[in-house]
Amino acid sequence: MKVHERIDGRLRDFIEAQPMFFVATAPSGPDGHVNVSPKGMGGTFVVLGDHRVAYLDYHGSGAETIAHLTENGRITLMFCAFQGPPNIVRLHGRGVAVPVTSSSYADLLALFPSPPDTHGVRSVIDVTVDRVSDSCGYAVPLMSYEGDRDLLIRSHSRRTEEDLADYRRVKNAHSIDGHPVFAEPVAPQAG
Repeated sequence: MKVHERIDGRLRDFIEAQPMFFVATAPSGPDGHVNVSPKGMGGTFVVLGDHRVAYLDYHGSGAETIAHLTENGRITLMFCAFQGPPNIVRLHGRGVAVPVTSSSYADLLALFPSPPDTHGVRSVIDVTVDRVSDSCGYAVPLMSYEGDRDLLIRSHSRRTEEDLADYRRVKNAHSIDGHPVFAEPVAPQAG
């Protein structure tokens, strides 16, 4: 394993070329569940600097990442090479979820050069990276990338902003451990 000072050119190129990555968070203390989520879809991840990255967080069946970030901010993102030379890159840091209802949401969204349809995004996860490392990845299997799925985008296209606000309030109110996800009820985004 090698620790790097920053997300430099070679590491940045590798990270940006990966069609998927994994996000890990956990609640504070000895109890509770560690969460690992796969993320993907072209245009939903961006490197914002040597020590900063962000990704679009769409509505989903759970909201563990937001709950954990609200509680303690700890987050790790992992990128694996499933094609080409083996490599694993981990970005450890502190993250914050910026919900669609936040006044700074639109400014963060504008930093994504070519996002897919953003209807259905519930927040931007903004990560300050304090540790960058890579390792061999020799045991990661070789797999072929066929393309992005469009099911999430199509599913959200059928929902209004009010439907999405209800989804957050009803289905994304608490983590599986009962931690609150949004500090206050989240209203639909104006616009």
